[in-house]
Amino acid sequence: MKKPEIIWLNLLVFSITGLIALIGVPLYAFTIGFTPAQVLATVLGVAFCELSITAGYHRLWSHRAYQAHPVLRFIFALGGAYAVQNSILHWASDHRMHHLHVDDNEKDPYSAKKGFWYSHIGWMIRDYKTNENPEYSNAADLKKDPVVMWQHRHYLALTLGLNFGIPILLGVITGNIIGMMLLAGVLRLVISHHLTFFINSLAHIWGSQPYSDKNTARDNGILAFLTFGEGYHNFHHAFQSDYRNGIHWWQYDPTKWLIKSMQWLRLASKLRKTPELLIEKSVARTQLKNSIHKLSRLPDADIMMQRLQQEYDLLIEKINDFYQTRKQWLESQKQAMRDNYDNSSLAQSYAELKKALDEQKKNWQLLNARLA
Repeated sequence: MKKPEIIWLNLLVFSITGLIALIGVPLYAFTIGFTPAQVLATVLGVAFCELSITAGYHRLWSHRAYQAHPVLRFIFALGGAYAVQNSILHWASDHRMHHLHVDDNEKDPYSAKKGFWYSHIGWMIRDYKTNENPEYSNAADLKKDPVVMWQHRHYLALTLGLNFGIPILLGVITGNIIGMMLLAGVLRLVISHHLTFFINSLAHIWGSQPYSDKNTARDNGILAFLTFGEGYHNFHHAFQSDYRNGIHWWQYDPTKWLIKSMQWLRLASKLRKTPELLIEKSVARTQLKNSIHKLSRLPDADIMMQRLQQEYDLLIEKINDFYQTRKQWLESQKQAMRDNYDNSSLAQSYAELKKALDEQKKNWQLLNARLA
């Protein structure tokens, strides 16, 4: 079978910037050296590019996980052009196709089932025609966004202007254009590219699947650290409209923190969160499925299988009872503050159900640990 045609522009961009980053940057570092200002500009540049992709291209425009003020959308549009990852419209269209057809080798633009190289960068080097959508029919909502369409029309000019203009301007200010171009220009771009590409490749290969095993997406704390929170990819594919990827307070997700901070500044609104009830059920369902699979390989596992199912049913029952009562309790809290309403009995029921749920969770985890 004839190989798809090479997309020469993409190949040249990746090759030239990659070679400069691998050879030119170390050579310049050993012979001349970089200044703290150049290092700082590179770090800030990577952060600006990545957050524009994660908070802007990904969670805002691709998944509509929240709404953003035009000023914030404009900043993200500039950062996306600076990151050189195509226009918002094109990127979001590809990404929506990825979620709709995840792991489908014919329709997923960067299916991980085609291997690490393909999902990481190969899909952009050859014209595989898996992501043909010239009219961006799956992004009709984005066509109504003036910031999106402005960036789409002027993407090439913005990309060239920002990627040459910012490093040159910083070089003029600091008195070293070449050093700034190498570090804050080329190295910043290469790092930004591959951090994003890791989500398409490594985040579908390396990690755990606590929420769903319906596709190859995985959670990985190390990748989350490198990708500004995007490494909690199993959760994201299970609940893609959530503005968070790391849902626990201890999970590193600076994109989530940025969006929440923008809400405090009234630059973001209508942040979408998955109900905890659904998350809890998803985790329990996945654990049940994994444990049943392990038991199926053991002889005479009928009794253990029956107990596992009973404990699961009891857990789901307690989850439903707890969250239903919690909803009523929260509503009664508002009424109590407004009308001096006595909700002590409901508060006691809520506390008792929480204790019962915690005990059942403990029993469930111990039972599953025995099968690990």
